[in-house]
Amino acid sequence: MKIDFSNSPASQGFHFPAEWAPHTATWLSWPHKEESWPGKIDTIYKPYCEFIKAVSDGELVRINVVNEQMAAFAKEQLMSVGVDLKKIEFFEFPTNDAWCRDHGPAFLINSDTKQKVIVDWGYNAWGNKYPPYDLDDVIPTKIAKHFNLPVYHPGIVMEGGSVDFNGKGTVLTTTACLLNQNRNPHLNQQQIEAYLQSYYGVEQVLWLGDGIIGDDTDGHIDDITRFTNEDTVVTVVEENKNDENYHILQENLDTLKTMRLLNGKQLNIVELPMPDAVYYDGQRLPASYANFYISNATVVVPTYRSKNDDKALDILTQCFPNRKVIGIDSTDIIWGLGSFHCLSQQEPAL
Repeated sequence: MKIDFSNSPASQGFHFPAEWAPHTATWLSWPHKEESWPGKIDTIYKPYCEFIKAVSDGELVRINVVNEQMAAFAKEQLMSVGVDLKKIEFFEFPTNDAWCRDHGPAFLINSDTKQKVIVDWGYNAWGNKYPPYDLDDVIPTKIAKHFNLPVYHPGIVMEGGSVDFNGKGTVLTTTACLLNQNRNPHLNQQQIEAYLQSYYGVEQVLWLGDGIIGDDTDGHIDDITRFTNEDTVVTVVEENKNDENYHILQENLDTLKTMRLLNGKQLNIVELPMPDAVYYDGQRLPASYANFYISNATVVVPTYRSKNDDKALDILTQCFPNRKVIGIDSTDIIWGLGSFHCLSQQEPAL
């Protein structure tokens, strides 16, 4: 199958910046789907609002809501933890769910022309696991129309949590997710690489294998390995050899050691511990310190009431010397099978 990429964002000089590049705003979709946190949704609003407070220290936070009533409820919750509402903007763009990393807009910029565009990838709720998702699927185009930005439609499924960028031409992803038959069964690995290069403006795709146990996304990269600068990654490792994640994460570590960047350099690899296993209702949850979010002023890290929380925060503090690293308890939020990175999507500044 021959695919025409002649008018892609990359061909027009656009690229997806690294998360630590300056932001105009962070986008969120206010949580309201009770089935995502069965029996527990009321408990997530306090840590969720604390996350917003930490991010809004350095940038605007733009929140998709279903209607005015939801915006009013959100304002109450935000004020209860001391958020400055002048830093918050609400948009009546209804969503099915809260996972803005995966259904939100992919913003690309052209550094030379100072232009911004949006890529609206297809979204099918991680392989049609949680229908309906029709409202989530159209969010990027709604945002593009509101801000009068050009929008590209690649026509294939891609989630923001499945890719991580160094801002210098390299994207990191997993075969477990991007080659899963429930996403784009008509495409092979080489064709998917071509889409990543053409619609994210990267030159190199680095592939890891499997994701962590309990991850319903089929192995998103943002639960295992993240760039912290253009040639450094943090990657989670499990110390307990009897834990189900031990061999998966050792294999990923071994693979990372063989990788080379475009300039021929090896990756600097920083090992990050895993928290103690988190269970709820007998289900192992995808708790990981790698699901942190890099905002202009802060790095917000999920914590899990684990003996490794402080160790993880110390390691990430060394990785981000120019930002305040803040741990926020994500024990209730992770019942939704994601944390702060899954919930957010950055809008880069020009």
